Amino acid sequence: MIKKAASAIVCVFLLFSTACSSSEASDGGQGDKSPVSGAVSNSGSASNTPAAEITVEEQVLLDKDGLKITLKSMADDEIWGPSLKLLVENSMEKSVGVQIRNLAINGLMMDSMFSAEVAPGKKSNEEITLVMNDLETASVTTIKDIEFNFTVFDAGSWNTIFDSETIHIKTSADETFVQTYDDSGFTAFDKDGFKVVIKKLVSEDSFWGADIYVYIENNSPKNATIQIREMSVNGYMLEPIFSSDVLSGKKAFDTITFLEQDLTDNDIKEIESLEFKFHIFNMDGWDTLLDSETITVSFN
Repeated sequence: MIKKAASAIVCVFLLFSTACSSSEASDGGQGDKSPVSGAVSNSGSASNTPAAEITVEEQVLLDKDGLKITLKSMADDEIWGPSLKLLVENSMEKSVGVQIRNLAINGLMMDSMFSAEVAPGKKSNEEITLVMNDLETASVTTIKDIEFNFTVFDAGSWNTIFDSETIHIKTSADETFVQTYDDSGFTAFDKDGFKVVIKKLVSEDSFWGADIYVYIENNSPKNATIQIREMSVNGYMLEPIFSSDVLSGKKAFDTITFLEQDLTDNDIKEIESLEFKFHIFNMDGWDTLLDSETITVSFN
């Protein structure tokens, strides 16, 4: 997915991005715009527990076909973000790679940093880093529930060996804690269990050029990918970076990104209006689930 490729690049510059994260996640810093109009054609929590105080029990997350992964502990890093400490033991006769897919924290889809390679008969201490900027954007201050899948592959050929069932981790957070989700903004799409809200435009603080912050809900029975089609900015056709995977029953905070060079090439100094369509398809089979009508959004 385009977005996933962009996320990998962002990780390289994460130190820089983290320095800017507090302004990007704010509700009205310089360069931020809220949608003032739009058209489509034809829970509070019990208590917040800081990440530094959250713990997990040591537990075996995966033990299959000669590969064993044990969760040892949880640590907090003010720069990179919280991390899960793992011990990976490879009893197979070949080197394997291990990554994770479909990470959700408190019901919110997130990106992470994790990729391990372990030689046959060896062990490796690894960690899954939960990206701080994603947590801040989604206002996740207490990590209660963590879900993901392991994907295991041959390190030489990259052929998939197996994908795990969903891994569920409960932390030491208060069991009565309920994550709240800020769905304020312009509801651009709400049909058949899918909801997309345009929250704000950030240009001056964007690392790439300009970002449209969105909130997404997938209340349908299918895992889905949401993308953009036929995007125009101030009447000029542009190709934004946006592809968001949202599992059934999950939510996500994401960004529609415009590259600075594309804006410059079209002499767009200020984003005033957008027109586009959402294309929603099945994550597991690529078959189309929904195509929206044309959506128009204006910014103040």
